[in-house]
Amino acid sequence: MSEPQVKKIEQSVEQALQNAERFEEPYQHWTLNNLFPIDIANTLPSIEFPVADLGGISGKRELHNDTRHYVDLENRNRFTSFALIADAFQSSSMARVIEKFTGASLDGTYLRIEYAQDVEGFWLEPHTDLGVKRLTVLIYLSSDTDNKDLGTDIFDGDKKHFKRAPFDHNAAMMFVPSDNTYHGFKERKFNGIRKSLILNYVTEDWRDREQLAFPDQTVRTN
Repeated sequence: MSEPQVKKIEQSVEQALQNAERFEEPYQHWTLNNLFPIDIANTLPSIEFPVADLGGISGKRELHNDTRHYVDLENRNRFTSFALIADAFQSSSMARVIEKFTGASLDGTYLRIEYAQDVEGFWLEPHTDLGVKRLTVLIYLSSDTDNKDLGTDIFDGDKKHFKRAPFDHNAAMMFVPSDNTYHGFKERKFNGIRKSLILNYVTEDWRDREQLAFPDQTVRTN
């Protein structure tokens, strides 16, 4: 991959972190804007994969595992933007910046990025991501102004709805999973396809290695 392009993404992410808005309630999380360089960000919504037929079943993404898509080895080779983003977040310099900013322990983790395509009828029950995920970054891709209300729903420790993250193109919500980081997606009407990237750094215990961007290479920060 082009090293200058990868570095450009790293610099853009670092700037977004510097300008991030931090919230302490109901748990610590951040919202970021202008995450990727605009030329990269604008290529992402146009990427298309077959969309799952929910068949009236939702609540957990794993219910439709056979129709999910990732920034994996095959798709890194297919899409330049995928490859550049993966290289940027895999790099030690980027991981160190994120680690210092969030306090998450990323050394020895693996990079996992899902390209999510959600349609009306989709919803997610409140869940924490606690376990094998060391960091969660939910990156919003749709630039459709009619779908501004499609951000992640944030819940308190009693799983009561607290607020909704803004669903702006090239914006993100980020948090370090803990036992109270409840988030989900309340069912609502929307047009077309809700697209996002779900970026995680996961531990050695992650079983589905085919989903990883670099299944044989851990992230190093030390």
